[in-house]
Amino acid sequence: MTYNTQNTFKRNTLSALILACLANNAFANTVDVSAEADIERLTVTTQKRVQAIKDVPVTVSAFTGEMLEQLGIQDLDVLSEITPGLIIQEQSPNNPGFVIRGITSDSGSAQAAPRVSVYYNGTDISRSRGSYFELFDIERVEVVKGPQATLFGTAASVGALSVSTRKPQEEFEAGITAGVGNYAARNLQGFVTGGQQHIQGRLAFTYRERDGYIKNIAANQPDLNGIERVGVRPSVRFTPNDDVTIDVIYNYEKNNDTGTSFKSLRFAPTGGDTSPFSFVEASGSPLAAEVFGKADLGIDRTVKDVNLTINWDLSEQWQLTSITAKRQFDSLEVFDADGTQAWFLEFAEEASGEQISQEIRLNFNGDKVNSFFGVSYFDEEGSQRVPFSTEESIYLNCVGQLAALNVPCINANGTVNILTPVLTQGRFQTLPYSGVFQNYGENQAVSVFADVSYAFTDKLELTAGLRYVNEEKTSRYASNFANAVLAPVPLLPVASTSGRIFSADGRFDSWLPRFNALYRINDNLNMYATVSKGRRSEVVDVASANSSTGVIPRITEIPAETVWNYEAGFKGQTENNRLRYAISSFYQDYQNFQVTLQDDAGNFFVANAGNAKNIGVEAEIKLTLNASLEWFNNLAWIDAKIDDNSSNGNLAGNRFRLQPEYTLGTGLMYAQDLNSTYRVNSSLMYTFRSDIFFEEANAPVAGFDVSQAAVQLTSLRIGFENTQQNWSVTLSASNLFDKAYLVDAGNTGGSFGFPSFIAGAPRFIGLEFSKTFM
Repeated sequence: MTYNTQNTFKRNTLSALILACLANNAFANTVDVSAEADIERLTVTTQKRVQAIKDVPVTVSAFTGEMLEQLGIQDLDVLSEITPGLIIQEQSPNNPGFVIRGITSDSGSAQAAPRVSVYYNGTDISRSRGSYFELFDIERVEVVKGPQATLFGTAASVGALSVSTRKPQEEFEAGITAGVGNYAARNLQGFVTGGQQHIQGRLAFTYRERDGYIKNIAANQPDLNGIERVGVRPSVRFTPNDDVTIDVIYNYEKNNDTGTSFKSLRFAPTGGDTSPFSFVEASGSPLAAEVFGKADLGIDRTVKDVNLTINWDLSEQWQLTSITAKRQFDSLEVFDADGTQAWFLEFAEEASGEQISQEIRLNFNGDKVNSFFGVSYFDEEGSQRVPFSTEESIYLNCVGQLAALNVPCINANGTVNILTPVLTQGRFQTLPYSGVFQNYGENQAVSVFADVSYAFTDKLELTAGLRYVNEEKTSRYASNFANAVLAPVPLLPVASTSGRIFSADGRFDSWLPRFNALYRINDNLNMYATVSKGRRSEVVDVASANSSTGVIPRITEIPAETVWNYEAGFKGQTENNRLRYAISSFYQDYQNFQVTLQDDAGNFFVANAGNAKNIGVEAEIKLTLNASLEWFNNLAWIDAKIDDNSSNGNLAGNRFRLQPEYTLGTGLMYAQDLNSTYRVNSSLMYTFRSDIFFEEANAPVAGFDVSQAAVQLTSLRIGFENTQQNWSVTLSASNLFDKAYLVDAGNTGGSFGFPSFIAGAPRFIGLEFSKTFM
C-alpha cells in the first residue's frame, strides 16, 4: 500500500489549525459547558519566575508529572511523542541524541560543545554521555524552543529541556508501584515524604529490568536492547523561616543494559537473514575483558549528582537564588560495530566527566517591571576513550585488502574465514590486534546575564535579555596503534601518537541577546514575537597527522556556529479554559553550521558545513470534551536544510539528520467515576513521524539505504482505581500494533563500508499495581 505522507499530514494539520482558529466560539456549541472540569491551569518557570504558560513570550511545551504518569511515560525519548519540534533518539543511556527543530546534540567527543541544554533541577547536564536520566517522581517538564542563552546558558543554542523533580513536603505520603510485562519485564518505583515545619524529606527510587528484544545467538553474549536501570534520589528541604527555602538533592543512577543491536545488512547470522528485526550473531571480541575491561556486550554506566538550591525572599519584590551542583558520570559501552559474527570491528567507548557549576541570580518582581540578573560559573572535564579489537586477517579480508585470495569474509553458511594460518604459513593460527584513541576536553565558562521585562501598557510587554560568556577550552588527543603483523602500518588509518598526548588551548567570548514582545489581544488570547541569537561555541579539534618528521599534532579550530532566530505565535484559551492552544512559526539563519562526521578510523569529528536555513510551524491544542475526557494534539512542520550552494560542499541542500519534516501526536485521556469507590483512568496516544535521514550525507552508505520511512505508533493504557483505598491496576501497551521501524542506521560500521542498523522497540505489554499511603 502506498502511504502519502505529505497529504495525510496536511489534512491533520489543517484540521488542527481550524480547531484552534474556532476556539473562542465554536466549542461553546459542542463542549459540555455545564461539566465541572477544565484543563489544568499550567504554570511554568521558563523565565525564572512562575507564570501562566500563555504569558511566556517564547515557544514552550510543558507537562506535569501527573500527565506523564497518566500516559505512562518513563523514558526520555517518549517525550518526543507529546512535544512538537522535539526528537529524542535513545540508542542507549550512553548515547542519547536530543534534536530540537532539526538541530542534533549527540556528539560523544569531549572536545565538542552541546547544542541543546538539558537541565536537571536547574543545573546544566548537557554533556551527551552524562545527560540521560530516568523519569521518575517528576514534578514538571518544560521544553523551550529557540535560542535561550539568557535563560538556559550557552548550550541552549536551539532550545532546552528542563526537568524538575518533586520536592519534599511536610505531610506524610508514600507510594509504591510494581509491574511485570513481556520480555520478562519487571519494574518497581516508589517514594516516601514527610517532615515537620522546618525540615522535610523525600526518598524516591526506581528499578526497571527487561530482557533484550533482539535475540543474540552468539555464545556467551546477552540478547540485545535489554535494560537494567536503578535510580535513587534522596532530598531534604530546610525552611528555617518563611523567607528561606533550602533544597538538597542527591541523585544516583546505575545502568547495566545489555547493549545495542547493531546488525549488518551485508552478512546474515548463522541460519538467519539480514533483517534488522530478526536475531543477530554479535559475538564481540574474545579478548574483550582484556582490551575493553568488560567481557560481554553492553553498558556499565554510573551517574551521581548533588544539587544545593537556596531561595531567599529578601522582600516582597526581591528574591535571591543560588544553585550549586556537581555531577559525575562514568560509562563503558562495549559494542559490535560490524553487526556480524566476525571478529572484525569490535569497539568500546569509555566516557567520563565531572561538572561543577554555580549560579547566583537576583530576581525583581514589580507591577510593571520583572527582571533577573546574575552570574554563573561552569567547569567541566571529560574524556572519551575508544579501544578497538580485531583479528588481522579477518579485518584485512573484510575490508577487501585480501581480495586476490578470493575468499569471502563470511561464508554463506555463516562461518568466518580466518586466513592467518595461510598468510603466515602456519606460524600463527590467529593474530589479535588492538589499539586505542582518546580525546579529552576541559571547559571553564563564566557568564554574566540580565533580563528585563517591562509592561508599557496593560496589553504590551517588552523583554530584553543579554548574556556575556567567556570560555577557556583545552583539548587533548592521544592514540596508540602499532603496526600490524600482516601489514606494515596500523590497521586503522590512524597516525599513532604512541600514547603521547597532543594538546591545544583556546579562549573565546560572545554576547548573546534576546528580544521579546507580548501583546495581550484580550484576556484569553496573547500574541508574541521574539528575536534571539544562539551560539555553539568554537571547537578546538586536536588529532594527529603523519609528516616527514614523524607524527605531529593536527589542530583545527572550527568557528562558532551562530544562529539568529525569528519567531512569532499565538497562545490562547477559551473563557472557561476548556480549550488551550498555541501556534508558532519560526525562521532560523545559521552561519558556520557544525556537523558531526566520522573518519575512516571511526573517529567522530566536527566539521563546518557552511550556512543553513530552518523554517517551521508548531502547534499544540488541548481540549476538555467533557468532565471525563481530554483530547490533546501537537504537530510540527520543519524544513531544515543546509543551504544549496557550492560553497557548502557535498552536504549542500541536504536535510538535517534525524529531523522529520512532519510530526503529529494526538491522544485522549479519560477518567470516569464508576461509583463512589471505583474509577476508570485510561489514555490512548497516536504519533506520526515522516521519513528521516540518519546521516548528514542523505545518501546510501556502501549501497545500503540509511533512512527511515514514515512511522506511526500507538500506545494504550487502561486503569482501574479504588479511590477509597488508593490503589490501582493498569494494563498498558506501547507500539500497540507492533510496527517495525529503525532507531538508527549507518553508525560506526558505516565508516568501514559495513553500515549497521538498530531496530526500534516492538510491542511492550505491561501490568502495574500502585498503592498510595497518606
